[in-house]
Amino acid sequence: MNSSREVVEKMLNKIDVRINGDRPHDVQVNDEAVFDRLISGGRLALGESYMEGQWDCEELEEVIYRSIRAGLADEANFSWRGWGYFIKAKLFNLQSQQRATEVGKKHYDIGNDLYEEMLDERMIYSCGYWKQADNLEKAQRDKLDLICRKLKLEPGQRLLDIGCGWGGLVEYASKNYGVEAVGITVSEEQVKYGNRLCADLPVEVRFQDYRDLEEKFDRIVSVGMFEHVGVKNYREFMEVAERCLTANGLFLLHTIGTNVSTEATDPWIHKYIFPNGMLPSPPQISEAAEGLFVLEDWHNFGPDYAKTLNAWRDNFEAAWPQLKENYTQKFYRMWKYYLAISAASFRARRNQLWQIVFSPRNTPRRDYQSVR
Repeated sequence: MNSSREVVEKMLNKIDVRINGDRPHDVQVNDEAVFDRLISGGRLALGESYMEGQWDCEELEEVIYRSIRAGLADEANFSWRGWGYFIKAKLFNLQSQQRATEVGKKHYDIGNDLYEEMLDERMIYSCGYWKQADNLEKAQRDKLDLICRKLKLEPGQRLLDIGCGWGGLVEYASKNYGVEAVGITVSEEQVKYGNRLCADLPVEVRFQDYRDLEEKFDRIVSVGMFEHVGVKNYREFMEVAERCLTANGLFLLHTIGTNVSTEATDPWIHKYIFPNGMLPSPPQISEAAEGLFVLEDWHNFGPDYAKTLNAWRDNFEAAWPQLKENYTQKFYRMWKYYLAISAASFRARRNQLWQIVFSPRNTPRRDYQSVR
């Protein structure tokens, strides 16, 4: 029987990666116990062993990218803990209203200092639009303007942002397009920050779950929040958007998506980064919207997310000498791994980034013109 090291070595040979080789994408093993751990623990163990320093790679994103392209991630065994999570996600609603604030506490509230250093000046924590941009600030500004133009915002309209982050989009839309706006989030830190940012504007940022919304808006947008909704709640999310949208309104959904339908995310991502998150597929989105909306436009610019994540990584690395006063070395490795596996997934086209424009099903006929 082959040893654990031999099994791992054979898998890495498929993607031209050597153990303790001298190339930047070769894996450096610091603890031989990692091989048994990987064989028994699968993808969850892969991330945890990196966090704990059992292995290193100078070009971390590259080795993960090669693994995804070759299907090694799909070959990897799941640990019992990993399988337990998937079974739990299958049986229970992990994104219920009672659980909705967990991701705010565990991810978005961990420290504004981290996000201020890593993100752009408006703290936009979603994919930038790099069509005409060569830096993060312009890519995020262009993305905000792209959304506003797709929504055909006009002065005096009322805009709802479901999952508004730190308020950057509602601030931009109010200043540049003259709209009133409400942003909702389940992060207490984002509420405080967003209301300070928009203090002199007709903008309100609330701590509120989307299921509690009962107001009417001319336009609705949701950017990078649908990934927290969960397949068991997709229909309810769409029903909320439909009941809150005026008859002539528009609704833009900006979300990461995946090519294959599932009901859970990667177990390492669930445990350490986005608890209870999951990525939607095209059939899951269209089924949830069926009978409620007309699908006007579907725009995919997933490769732009790899560029965005790499810009965040560069900012994070540059700021680490200051950030390490408030965060541990284990956190540093966890965050590096998170950014690397995310960028690799977009490079490999496993993950996509979609902007989808909907109009109410009973809207008088309009010829919607796509914006790019």
